[in-house]
Amino acid sequence: MTARSFRLPRIPVWIWYMLPGLLVYTAFMAVPLFKSLQLSLYTGSGFQIDTFVGFDNYRRLLTEGEVSQRFWGAFGHTWVFFAVHMIVQNSLGLLFALLLSSEAIKGRALYRTIIFIPATLAIVVTGFLWKLLLNPQWGAVNLMLEAVGLGAFAQPWLGIEGVSLVVISLVSSWQWVGIPTMIFLSALQAISGDLFEAADIDGASSWTTFSRIKLPLIWPMMGVVAILTFTNNFNAFDVVFAMAGANGPPNYSSDILGTYFYRVGIAGEHPVGIPDMGLGAAVASIIFVVLFVGVLVMRTVFQSDGTDD
Repeated sequence: MTARSFRLPRIPVWIWYMLPGLLVYTAFMAVPLFKSLQLSLYTGSGFQIDTFVGFDNYRRLLTEGEVSQRFWGAFGHTWVFFAVHMIVQNSLGLLFALLLSSEAIKGRALYRTIIFIPATLAIVVTGFLWKLLLNPQWGAVNLMLEAVGLGAFAQPWLGIEGVSLVVISLVSSWQWVGIPTMIFLSALQAISGDLFEAADIDGASSWTTFSRIKLPLIWPMMGVVAILTFTNNFNAFDVVFAMAGANGPPNYSSDILGTYFYRVGIAGEHPVGIPDMGLGAAVASIIFVVLFVGVLVMRTVFQSDGTDD
């Protein structure tokens, strides 16, 4: 073969379009992920991570004293945090989308704006605002309860174990309910009107129309919303930090994996005492594994068409 007849293989055009995004993803996602996995196998004093310990950081998280106790507590609380969002936020988002997709509702554009406005606010601002509203002495929530004769229900919402985490989760759900609402609404509006006309001709009830037409056709989008909710909640930090603090008070009852990671890996607060980046990287690695497995399970569940047939 002569040098003149040799030709380099032609690179498909689509690769050039993917290359910028792939480079950004590699630099800011893939490389930090692998560095974090590597860092989780080391330990050291403060930010000097130079001692290889293998899987000892994971052993400490899973089995060792108060470090393990706080980790498992935060792990369980994160599932509660996620469950409240799935039940409250996404259920309300679907309900709002169904109402806003109905032509019988007047002023739908205004309602869409009102529902979506909280999602445009900074999370820290929202957290501090609700912390003021929930203040047990002069907060607007307790004052309103007293004004309508329900003063017996007034309480320190962020100061009661078993209540504070649910309250924070509800505040977060209030802020982000606009996201699933818009996703569900766009999916409902994409359904052909001919299907609804045929259902009306056949005398189908509203429930039958929803369960046999709307639900199966928006089922994939429900999977998208579920995955987004799962990933966002297991990476949550700022709303709990803004409303309760890094220790997840009272008595760590509102502690989630995000605040636990911050304490052990960055701030060096109780129970570690000094920043342990290796231990923090182990927490981040466990979060990644949980997210990876959880997303795979959800993809499997929502790959069906939403029906039992």
